[in-house]
Amino acid sequence: MAQVPVVSSPLLRPRDADALRFELRRTASQAQLPVVFAGEVRDDNLHLSEFFGTRTNKLAGVVVPPRAGLGGRVLSEGRPVTVADYGRSSSITHHFDRPVLGEGLRSIVAVPVTVGGMARAVLYGAARECGPLGERAVNAFVQTAARLANEIAVRDEVDRRMAMLAHRGPGDPDPVATTHVREVHAELRTLAQETGDEDLQRRLRSLSERLAAALAGADGVRPEVTLSPRETDVLSYVALGCSNPEIARRLSVGPETVKSYLRSAMSKLDVHSRYEAVVAARRSGLLP
Repeated sequence: MAQVPVVSSPLLRPRDADALRFELRRTASQAQLPVVFAGEVRDDNLHLSEFFGTRTNKLAGVVVPPRAGLGGRVLSEGRPVTVADYGRSSSITHHFDRPVLGEGLRSIVAVPVTVGGMARAVLYGAARECGPLGERAVNAFVQTAARLANEIAVRDEVDRRMAMLAHRGPGDPDPVATTHVREVHAELRTLAQETGDEDLQRRLRSLSERLAAALAGADGVRPEVTLSPRETDVLSYVALGCSNPEIARRLSVGPETVKSYLRSAMSKLDVHSRYEAVVAARRSGLLP
């Protein structure tokens, strides 16, 4: 199955390698293993690039194709694999014995970071002694892979939405296109709430604000009213016709919390109904 390419926005998307490096460093202490390393999957091959605890550079730049070695097996099977004695294991091929054993690694776990059924990276943890790795160590890598998969999935969705938005020409009055922009605005704000990357969160919210200002014809004009991020999130879904329970589900909060944010937004905008709040927010350039 071919991997669907993801077209990223260099102005918005941080490097996935940075997220990989951050999570790898954190997992090193959680798993209590002396060596951790990882790489991203590009063109169906795994490219090793991130290392903590290594003593040599033998693994740097190694490219692992599917089914070759431990990482290649993980790529092809899409699941975590462990070996208690790398050099003697009969469950993997031995294409990479020289760099792996040259680094002194014996017991290794490899876990894929899977998004949409495709491996996007592989995480490794290793010990220099033979023997099975503990459950704590393996679980730490599985949990890290899940966090990274969620983060990358969010970034992919942002890129997909931006690509769709690019098809709308500037000044296009088409009501269907306008509705689509409003949907993108709401989803960008939801994605900002879901991501664990603070820099990406700020960028997403900034982008949503630019969309709102552009559609309202208020580019460069500072709104007279300031809403909190959550108040704007709630109003963005009210603008799409969502009920309070549906907004609560989309934002992962309770219905009463939605009502509280909505009341606060209405008070700031000096209106008396949810729909008046949407109209006022649009006039102020707070919503598209």
